[in-house]
Amino acid sequence: MDQWQEDGPYRERQLQRLLLLKLGQVSREMEKFNIAEYIALLNNPRRYLLVNFMGGIARGLGIALGATLLAAVVIYFLQRLVMLNLPLIGDFIADLIKIVSEQL
Repeated sequence: MDQWQEDGPYRERQLQRLLLLKLGQVSREMEKFNIAEYIALLNNPRRYLLVNFMGGIARGLGIALGATLLAAVVIYFLQRLVMLNLPLIGDFIADLIKIVSEQL
C-alpha cells in the first residue's frame, strides 16, 4: 500500500479537527462583534431608522450642550480679563462681551 493511502483517514481526522477549531474561533468572533444582532437590525428597516434617528438626536443635543458650556466658560474668563483692566485687551474684550450681551 502507498503511504498516502495509509495516512488518509488519520490526515482526514486531523483536518476535521482543525476545521472544527477554526469554526469555533469564527463563531466566537461573530458573537464578540454581535454580528447576529447587526444583521437582525439591517433586516428591520423601521428599527434601523429609529436607532439612527435617536442617535442623531443624542449627538445633536450633545453638540449643542457642549458648545453652550464652552461659550459660557469663554465668556466667563473674558469677563474676568476685563476686570483686570488691561489696556488694549480689556477694551477689545469689553466690546466682545457687549456684543454678546446685546445678542442674548
